[in-house]
Amino acid sequence: MNEKFSNSRVKGFLRAEGKSIVNEDGEEIILAGWGLGNWLLQEGYMWKAKNIRFDRPHRIEGVIRELTGSKYSEEFWEKFREHYITREDIRLMAEQGYNSVRIPFNWRVLMEDEPGIVWKEEGFKLLDQCIDWCEEYKIYVFLDLHGAPGGQTGANIDDCIDDIPRLFTDKDSWDKAISLWKKLAERYKDRWIVGGYDLLNEPIRPGSPQVKSVDYLLPKLVKFYEEVISAIREIDTRHILSIEGHHWSTDTSIFYKKYDDNMVIHFHRYACLPQIDSLKEFIEVSNKLNVPLWLGETGENINQWYTALYPLAAELNIGYNLWPWKKMSCTNSPYSVELPEGWDKIIGYIEGEAHPGYEEATEILNAYLENIKVENCKYNSEVRSHVFRTPGCTVRATDFDELPGKGKSYSGLNEEGNMYKYRYNTGMKIIEAIPVEQLERRFVFDCLWDRFVLELQSGEFVTYSINDTSSESSMSFVYSCDEPVNISIIQDDRELCMLNLDTIKDKKAIEPISIEEASESKIKIIVNKGKLYLEEINFI
Repeated sequence: MNEKFSNSRVKGFLRAEGKSIVNEDGEEIILAGWGLGNWLLQEGYMWKAKNIRFDRPHRIEGVIRELTGSKYSEEFWEKFREHYITREDIRLMAEQGYNSVRIPFNWRVLMEDEPGIVWKEEGFKLLDQCIDWCEEYKIYVFLDLHGAPGGQTGANIDDCIDDIPRLFTDKDSWDKAISLWKKLAERYKDRWIVGGYDLLNEPIRPGSPQVKSVDYLLPKLVKFYEEVISAIREIDTRHILSIEGHHWSTDTSIFYKKYDDNMVIHFHRYACLPQIDSLKEFIEVSNKLNVPLWLGETGENINQWYTALYPLAAELNIGYNLWPWKKMSCTNSPYSVELPEGWDKIIGYIEGEAHPGYEEATEILNAYLENIKVENCKYNSEVRSHVFRTPGCTVRATDFDELPGKGKSYSGLNEEGNMYKYRYNTGMKIIEAIPVEQLERRFVFDCLWDRFVLELQSGEFVTYSINDTSSESSMSFVYSCDEPVNISIIQDDRELCMLNLDTIKDKKAIEPISIEEASESKIKIIVNKGKLYLEEINFI
């Protein structure tokens, strides 16, 4: 696997050097890790709740109090924070090859929601403890102000009161946020394992037919960055700063200038086509400002999407941080929290059904507190295989290597180099060709990306990267063809085999073919004769 992922490069303060992030020895490092969502800022969907009554921390706290009473609810949150993320979580993260973690936190964990500035030392101790674990296991920590005073987004994710980002409208919230970052800078200025400060998560949401636009606050966002960076730099001149754009951290408009000489442009990607076009806007800004990129929040998709996007990001020297490390009853996070018996009664109460009774509600929540411990969670090992593209992953045929480009990874481009010969597969019949410029729109509205197949004609080839293969590794692929096809399969410079495939209208998988041991390898499929419809590649 790429040496830039190695935990051996976790040493000393990180800094931006051109378009790269480097450690104290000047070695480039690609950040790869997970966000600790739901720990210090809760979101209802991670509890399998969809009702707005349970969508953000202060509302979740209110429901827990309604279900169990004040005394138990206070004890619940103390145990929740103690159990949700432990030393074992960080150890496992390092063991699985990740080198960084993003800790999202709510300002109310560190400050009293009262007039003036009143600190909560118990909240800082939670951060201190996690940072100590990360230093022990060599994982860089990024402190993420996910819920700023007053709210910086205007949605459930920032724990705001009324879906207005009052950080930018209310002086008290503004002053508290500046004070908070000054306090964090004072406390962690000498901790090199703290990789950087993520100043605001997803500031200023977009408007919609249901929620009015707050884009008029964009000048205030720029002013906040300027003021908070100045305040931090009076105390801490060494830590890298992570700067996010607005509209879920997808808009580049605020990056008309560099805000600091030691900064990274932080952006988010969800529900996009996992190809280079989805990164292009930020790559252009990175080139213009000569600043590194960090895909600081992404995920919540099927595993094949992971194995397309993240190896591509790494090839482009873009680090990534997936979301979240664990959540309830899932397959696309590393750890799945098992549903406690009777959980449907908790969800039912949230939805307006009868209160289960204080005693039963307490029993259910006690079971939940045990289930959130990582040793009691279900481990989804295939997530790691897909993130790092190692044996155990499946790659959509259309997610071939996009770098280094034409003539190296995929030869089926038109003269302009921008038309992939995709087909849309209904499961039995390939019904149409899809020009690449139409794919983004079709994916967003119809979510059909995982139904595309790749057409390869005689003389064309396609290449797929695979990492950390062993002497026991193999590969297969799923295909169909309207006529007999002859293909060659090559690993790096060595031909593994030549195959003659008979006409097959339905999808079919070839028998596994052994591949050689390698830390990084490229598998090339060449069509010597005929036309092949390639659906997916399975690395075993």
